[in-house]
Amino acid sequence: MAAVYTPPVQTLIDELGKLPGVGPKSAQRIAFHLLKIPADDVARLATAIAEAKAKVRFCSRCWNVAEQELCPICADERRDPTVLCVVEESRDIVAIEKTGEFKGRYHVLLGVMSPLEGIGPEQLKMKELFARLEPEGVQEVILCTNPNTEGEVTAMYIARMLQPFGIRTTRIASGLPVGGDLEYADELTLGRALEGRRDVTG
Repeated sequence: MAAVYTPPVQTLIDELGKLPGVGPKSAQRIAFHLLKIPADDVARLATAIAEAKAKVRFCSRCWNVAEQELCPICADERRDPTVLCVVEESRDIVAIEKTGEFKGRYHVLLGVMSPLEGIGPEQLKMKELFARLEPEGVQEVILCTNPNTEGEVTAMYIARMLQPFGIRTTRIASGLPVGGDLEYADELTLGRALEGRRDVTG
């Protein structure tokens, strides 16, 4: 079927539609919004995207987003290296940090296990997680994946793999709604979930 819009507009809609959570209608709405606003605003957005892509990398230790080799949390010597909080994405760190409850370090998996999508442990930062445990003297791993099917499967897999290490493995409490995302949880709920974490056996 021939495109309804002129090629540059259709290309813009198609590219916006590839973003997570942006459906065809939203892609059209954003595209036409960008066409209506001043050229300076569009240039600022384009520059912000290009600069973020050029300057931001992943922390060599925890895989959080960073500008230097280590992210600010890993570079902070006041953080407790013996407690490691495992999250799916960097945005989950922001949510947890807002609670003020956690003083340890993080490990970002960059996703979750999802057999239907062909995502197994090999596609995530699992090897890197297990490689950190001994050198950093980790004594507790908090599994802070989302309380949905993929998050639970990922948490259970990690718990099972941690058994030989003899490290305490905990899971955040169920104050979070099942099927919810950490980034949308309020600070109080997430703080209580961290406080009430429970031991996990794989």
